[in-house]
Amino acid sequence: MDEATKNEIRAAFDNIVRLIQAGQTGNAAEAAKMTLRRFPNEPNILRVLGVAQMRLGLGEEAEKNLKTSIKIVPNHPATHEQLGTLYFSLGRLKEAEAAFRHCVKLDPSNRSAQAKLGRTLSVMGNEDEAEKLWERALEHNPQWDQLTKALQKHRVGEQAEARKLLRSVLQSDPDNVDALRLMGSVAIAEGKFNDAEALLRRVVELAPDFALALANLGHALQEQSKYGEAEEVFRRAHELEPTNPSWLANLGGVFVGSGREEGALEFYRKALELNPKHAGALMSIGHVLKTVGKQDEAIEAYRKGAEERPDLGEIYWSLANLKTFRFTDDEIKRMQSQVEGGRLNEESEINFLFALGKAFEDREDYEQAFNYYQSGNSKKRMIVHHDPSEFQYSIDRITEIFTSKFFEERKDWGFKDASPILILGLPRSGSTLIEQILSSHSLVDGTMELPDLLRLASSTGRNRSDGVRYPDALLDLDRDYIEDLGRDYIENTAKHRGAAPFFTDKMPNNFPHIGFLHLILPNAKVIDARRHPLDSCLGTWKQLFAKGQPFSYDFFDLAEYYKQYMRVMAHWDAVLPGKVLHVQYEDNVENLEPQARAMLEHCGLSWEDSVLRFYESERSVKTASSEQVRQPIYTKAKYFWKNYEPWLGDLFEDLMPLREELPATLEWPQLPD
Repeated sequence: MDEATKNEIRAAFDNIVRLIQAGQTGNAAEAAKMTLRRFPNEPNILRVLGVAQMRLGLGEEAEKNLKTSIKIVPNHPATHEQLGTLYFSLGRLKEAEAAFRHCVKLDPSNRSAQAKLGRTLSVMGNEDEAEKLWERALEHNPQWDQLTKALQKHRVGEQAEARKLLRSVLQSDPDNVDALRLMGSVAIAEGKFNDAEALLRRVVELAPDFALALANLGHALQEQSKYGEAEEVFRRAHELEPTNPSWLANLGGVFVGSGREEGALEFYRKALELNPKHAGALMSIGHVLKTVGKQDEAIEAYRKGAEERPDLGEIYWSLANLKTFRFTDDEIKRMQSQVEGGRLNEESEINFLFALGKAFEDREDYEQAFNYYQSGNSKKRMIVHHDPSEFQYSIDRITEIFTSKFFEERKDWGFKDASPILILGLPRSGSTLIEQILSSHSLVDGTMELPDLLRLASSTGRNRSDGVRYPDALLDLDRDYIEDLGRDYIENTAKHRGAAPFFTDKMPNNFPHIGFLHLILPNAKVIDARRHPLDSCLGTWKQLFAKGQPFSYDFFDLAEYYKQYMRVMAHWDAVLPGKVLHVQYEDNVENLEPQARAMLEHCGLSWEDSVLRFYESERSVKTASSEQVRQPIYTKAKYFWKNYEPWLGDLFEDLMPLREELPATLEWPQLPD
């Protein structure tokens, strides 16, 4: 081929590429066909024609031309990459994997093909290999060194170090989408979901087809209960990668969060159609079935997930967390084998240890159970952040701000809606039972643990340049702003309610914010679910929470947290007398009717016999006690701490100062002299 012909083909090729890049794909295809009439077997023109046809949705024609190009030039990496891209878009994942592997074999430094191979393997369920390939792809380009290091820091929980490395990348390249995305992931890991949202929106603006970034953005939105927006971005990710089951599973999670369980099941089942071994979808189906009271079906789904992923401890903890479920001998042996094998990641091992603790507790082997629980808690405590002194300081500031004078000066402020009934306290203290009783009343909708009150409180000082934050920021807010906050709470929680005039909010961690609640919603009712501190702390310590509650993995932390809880509740009783009704768990389970009558009277509700038949309710229950509250009252959990008494000496001693503040009828252990 002479030089003139080469130049003509090169010019035609460049023109076709420009047309594709400009979005003029149809014109690009026609230009390629015209060139091929003159040069019928030109491999580069066949390749770009295949790319154009792929973008036009002409899969069969694109495949034919790309394969013809490869037949003429077998070792051209880019053509194999494009063929893999075509196969991936058509859902032919095995063929896509083979094409991408061939490209990487021909050109090991091809970062794009590495990433596409990783994505293909991820969609096929081979996430571990996909992760390794992505890391390998990062290492091929020197400018990605800082990102690789930041990724490693992020994965081991060193978020401050990861953020420092990422900032150094962004200083020289502010629009580096991978650095911005990873910075968003760091913010999510730190619970800074508003910051994560801003970062990830910038990524999506720069790279609209970056499906992984869209999914990250969806998670950030979901954590802020922005379910409508989260659904939208997960749908966009699914449109970009329709064969990736993870985006369907994420949509299922959004539907669960917004109370649409049936829709969630549909998405999870669609994810399983794409990948029958998608353990996350199998496990999530179990979660939803548990929530709506279909325990047998939930167990079946969990066990199927365990068959597919025997190393995924979260599935076994999900079974244990049914509370009424009992493991077989074989299941216990399988869990022990996984733990002893030494090949589990940290989170999975922790889940197995908690599940084994529950398994041996159910068999009344309390010493063995305690050992497993202790091992799981010790490992979990190492990877969560909780500083008891920080929590004490926050309670100090709350009690200093919310005084009798503060409320007197703001008398008659706030939004006057009387529909919220907040049920709060410490975890494992009977709040789910109280909610189930109240929501069995015809005038009360039961919702879930709503994050809205804390989010509104935190927002009061978020954008202040002087650094003043909640609760101090409330001192500067005027009457109209406070009323708007109350209105916002009612409007934001409306999506979780039905048509009843009252609704419950069962977020236990709201107890420090009763003063804020009274300020913005003075007519809201509050019920404090209170339980013997030994049972409350031990029950919390035995519970592996999906998120939050970082104080729950150490007895000292738990005792200090309980003390601060008692302290701030006493403060509310002093400055807002009558605002809070304290309901003792032990009284509830021994003689329910008087307690139920007191709760209804406190909420301004007339008596209905249905509240005593709370276990007949078919509403969804999204807590660890979901199966227990579907049964009539049982008393076996009262003074459960006695089963673990030989190993609880330090906890007993730390909690003993509270004896005088609690009902004299509660039993306590005898400490040795």
